[in-house]
Amino acid sequence: MQLVIRYLFLTQSYIDLALTDINFLLLVVSTVCIAAGGAVIQHIIHQEDDEIIQPQKRVVGKTISEAAAYNWYIGLTIIGVGLGFYLANIIYKPSFASLFILVATLLYVKATNFNRIPLIGSLISALLTAISILVIALFDVFPATDVANKIRMGEAFGILVDYAVFGFFLVLLFEIFSTLKHKQNDEMLGNTSLATRLGITKIKIIIGIFIVVLLALIMYYCKVFLFELTLVLYYTLLTLVGPLLFFGLKLIGSSTLKEFKILERTLYFVMVFSILSIAVIVYNLKHA
Repeated sequence: MQLVIRYLFLTQSYIDLALTDINFLLLVVSTVCIAAGGAVIQHIIHQEDDEIIQPQKRVVGKTISEAAAYNWYIGLTIIGVGLGFYLANIIYKPSFASLFILVATLLYVKATNFNRIPLIGSLISALLTAISILVIALFDVFPATDVANKIRMGEAFGILVDYAVFGFFLVLLFEIFSTLKHKQNDEMLGNTSLATRLGITKIKIIIGIFIVVLLALIMYYCKVFLFELTLVLYYTLLTLVGPLLFFGLKLIGSSTLKEFKILERTLYFVMVFSILSIAVIVYNLKHA
């Protein structure tokens, strides 16, 4: 996602950027390392759950020891946060380094507390997705903004904020749907989730509301900003609006794991093509 935004949107928009290619690569590495550290601590904390649900895929406590896993978590997090400090100083915004500490902290909180507090894990995942987009705006666009280019840079910054908001809602939808898919496992493990707390019917209603909100956001954005871009409109209808409508209608009668997996793949499809849409917008603008 970050590479698509940088090389298929920002560089193609011919605007000034604060980071060199190498430094941007370090930003991506930092993001990957912190996210990987979050995945490691997740499996460390939930070893017993992994043994019950997916013993054949369990890594911590089976393939590698818990102590080794903690070393991986600490090492990956230090590398990610350390690179964040380096990049924040490169752009002369040392206070921006706190963003990387915040992300690492949120991942730890998600791993250690989400089973006890319904929705917190879902909100953290959605927020981290938004941050992974906003970090590009803060580190690559904002520092290169001055009086001469502030209008164009402001437009690029605004587009990234729009994508961050959409990403937040899309991932939150996916996370809430995941609680529905994993309801049986959560009940078996004694975990509290939205689905175990509210039940299947109410969760489906909540998901339906989210789909309406997402579709409203997409249609509003198309009408206000993209109405003259024919290719983008067709692309949006085929890869975002259509699949989301299919997801919503299919969800109503879905109850089996096989049906939920089809819906999960549909959301993955929407996520991938929503990322690529920013490149389609640039292409359509150039060939309008």
